[in-house]
Amino acid sequence: MPQTALVTGATSGIGAAFTHALARDGYDLVLVARDEGRLRAAAADLSERHGVATEVLAADLTDREASRAVEERLADAERPVDLLVNNAGMGLRGTFWETDLADQERMLALNCTAVLRLTHAALGAMVPRGRGGVITISSVAGFTPGARGAYSATKAWATVLTESLSTELVGTGVHASVIAPGFVHTEFHQRARLDMSRMPDRMWLDADDVVATALREHQAGKVVSVPGARYKAIVVASRLVPRSAARRVTAIVRRRAM
Repeated sequence: MPQTALVTGATSGIGAAFTHALARDGYDLVLVARDEGRLRAAAADLSERHGVATEVLAADLTDREASRAVEERLADAERPVDLLVNNAGMGLRGTFWETDLADQERMLALNCTAVLRLTHAALGAMVPRGRGGVITISSVAGFTPGARGAYSATKAWATVLTESLSTELVGTGVHASVIAPGFVHTEFHQRARLDMSRMPDRMWLDADDVVATALREHQAGKVVSVPGARYKAIVVASRLVPRSAARRVTAIVRRRAM
């Protein structure tokens, strides 16, 4: 029987790259995003290109009631989901105190609460079956204090959650992993109204490469994956230097990028 993957934020960027990579591997797909029109177009394209079955769930994951249908789909024992990809996320422009509190709460709801709820629903079905997996998209920003205020905090939370779950899942047949990329060519920065024109080309990653790394290292049983040699070095350095020094370096880089 074909395996099924559910991907959030499935219509663009890393999420769309995941859907094509998984479809090429023969996965049937459940696509989740807010825009039903884009979802249906993406589903039709994937079915036509790869011959896989597709299902769409239009949901704003910042709304707990709207996301309930996605949780129920993950928990459905009659239609098992073999892989959950927690990709949907958002960032904000400006300093913490300059951005609207409601926007900060929406970011927390999407980057943390939705990940918590969907992962809980998925594992509640996967562990009794003795198989399945969860991949969560985090960010290198989660390793660098002061990089982007509350956004960095949400990504640090996602990484630590996955690391904690990986220890609880030992021996269950289910694996959880997190991928922490740096800057990726997607719609993410445009949606957040972030000016990335000063970012050097060498710091950008390709979404397809990020996804290939995530799937390969998830299948190999790795828990935390950081794509790109430069970003691996940044993460290693962030763990070796004192936190105070890491904050000073981040502040310098932030000023130069503004």
